[in-house]
Amino acid sequence: MARLFDPLQLGDISLANRIVMAPMTRNRAEPDGTPGPLMAEHYAARASAGLIVAEGAWPSAAGQAYCRQPGIVTPAHIAGWRRVTEAVHARGGRIVLQLMHAGRIGSRHVKPDGVETVAPSAIQARVDIFTDSAGMQACDMPRALSTEEVRGVVEEFAQAARNAIAAGFDGVELHCTSGYLPMQFMASGSNQRSDAYGGSLAGRLRFPLECLAAMADAIGPGRVGLRMNPGNSYNDIADDNPAETHLELARQAAGLGLAYLHVMRAPVAGIDAFSLGREYFAGRLILNDGFDGPGAEAAIQAGQGDAVSFARHFIANPDLVRRLLHGLPLAGFDRRSLYTAGAAGYTDYPEAA
Repeated sequence: MARLFDPLQLGDISLANRIVMAPMTRNRAEPDGTPGPLMAEHYAARASAGLIVAEGAWPSAAGQAYCRQPGIVTPAHIAGWRRVTEAVHARGGRIVLQLMHAGRIGSRHVKPDGVETVAPSAIQARVDIFTDSAGMQACDMPRALSTEEVRGVVEEFAQAARNAIAAGFDGVELHCTSGYLPMQFMASGSNQRSDAYGGSLAGRLRFPLECLAAMADAIGPGRVGLRMNPGNSYNDIADDNPAETHLELARQAAGLGLAYLHVMRAPVAGIDAFSLGREYFAGRLILNDGFDGPGAEAAIQAGQGDAVSFARHFIANPDLVRRLLHGLPLAGFDRRSLYTAGAAGYTDYPEAA
């Protein structure tokens, strides 16, 4: 019977334990998206996790959503991330990078001059986002991508995967939830296209599946993961049948030989996301959302999944693995410093005595 502290193989990635640090946007990169020494310190302190999934990084300037969000495009980005991966590997950790194209979630006050906000369809998200230069702003009205441009974005994901490997990451994860571009293509409410990337369920799934296939071709399927969250309505996402949409996504992704499926607990009644993942993905499963140590151990022992990821507990507990192993109390975090610049609330949380 598997236990939380047992080793695990996810495709080509070997984990020392089954505790995963979930991706969390923390807005600590430089203004141009380059990770700095502070980010290296933050991630290295949490390297005892079996796997770190680093925060969503944009694969192109059009994909940036937030101020001080990291990218994985330029030589400076790659060099900055290499400092992060080297620091994590020096402490025996494993780390993959989540690739995140925000699509219609974005503002001209965040992106460089002249960079458009794009989406499957010209439908504005009813969401406000924070900008350093202008405070809270409504998301821009996006321009619908042409069919040829969609294929170009697929290649951007493939190149971002290559860049991540060049930066020393052990793999990448496609961010396919939270209302960002892949989910915008999947959801019937945000995808009103009439070409091969819209209409039927097969058409709406074409973009994320092509991204996964291109990433797998670029770096090998054993270094590619997928994150999904059936029923998630974050960032103004609506779908007529989210269970069917994600069931089919998991089923088709299973045929690609990916390293893992990272599935979040469904936020709506009537969808058992973990059962859906087990039944239709038939590969390694990372469970996420709302777990404590005993709950994670029980889920692993029951065979619900192969690993469990923690987000909020890793914020204030860099030594979370040791605390869970020895039953030590968990520290709480300060919400006011989740997305602010600087070390406060980021690298100043102490380990347990």
